[in-house]
Amino acid sequence: MDDLSSSSLKAILHSKRANLYYLEHCRVMQKDGRVLYLTEGKDENHYWNIPIANTTVILLGTGTSITQAAMRMLASAGVLVGFCGGGGTPLFTGCEIEWMNPQSEYRPTEYVQGWLGFWFDEQKRLTVAQNFQHARIDYLQSIWTKDRDLQAEGFHVDDADITTALSTFKQQIPLSSKVGDLLSDEMLLTKRLYKAAATRCKVAEFVRDREANDIANGFLNHGNYLAYGLAATTLWVLGIPHGFAVMHGKTRRGALVFDVADLIKDTIVLPWAFICAKEKASEQEFRQQVLQKFTDHKALDFMFEQVKAQALTGRN
Repeated sequence: MDDLSSSSLKAILHSKRANLYYLEHCRVMQKDGRVLYLTEGKDENHYWNIPIANTTVILLGTGTSITQAAMRMLASAGVLVGFCGGGGTPLFTGCEIEWMNPQSEYRPTEYVQGWLGFWFDEQKRLTVAQNFQHARIDYLQSIWTKDRDLQAEGFHVDDADITTALSTFKQQIPLSSKVGDLLSDEMLLTKRLYKAAATRCKVAEFVRDREANDIANGFLNHGNYLAYGLAATTLWVLGIPHGFAVMHGKTRRGALVFDVADLIKDTIVLPWAFICAKEKASEQEFRQQVLQKFTDHKALDFMFEQVKAQALTGRN
């Protein structure tokens, strides 16, 4: 079979793509015009197809390798690739949150131009950061109101503790005079949501620690990296470099990935990390659950909408 053309590979918009892969103990290669991953069995090897035209991100975990030919096809399809540790963390392609982006000279320029139109003004950066936080709360309220699976696990957006956490943060957003204030308020919100989730899922004495070995912290790390992959895809497609952050930029070079991922993390990753920890789910089961919820709630679409809206505002 001849290699597929770049135009046919990009027929599915990135915002509509359904697949995000985490692979381990396999070899990724190109074969007969397709990208496959090979797993070695006791008696025979098995090949599995990766539908690259419908894929956003591939995370390569423990015991993986990839051929140059496969990378060429992934790049032509606009798929981002990251090397990571077991369970999806940490990311090894760089010291910070960076990705192996496909090379393209033909991505849109209007969004990066719009982004830079406000980025060098500190007050305008703060305004965009505040807009992101409002969108984040609105998304959480919308999804938790209609997600029956979450409601069955006790996550109701009108519960007193959750309502108080969200309303308090929402009131503080316009009062923040600098990004540091907004970060502090955002951190307090997330702590309150951790407490609410831990209470509902009976995860005793939970403390957020990225280096901890307990299952809830592990699932939070894993799910967050999946969200970072979607955020990195959004920014690459729109042509906005990761360094032009509006909140986290003082501490991380690739911090705009964090800013964009924060739009969906509390809504989807946080509750399902605790629910799956309560059920003692495997990493694969947790990953499948989170990826399904990303698709069900159009998380990637939402990221694109928010980033585009702020970038186009900057052009005006």
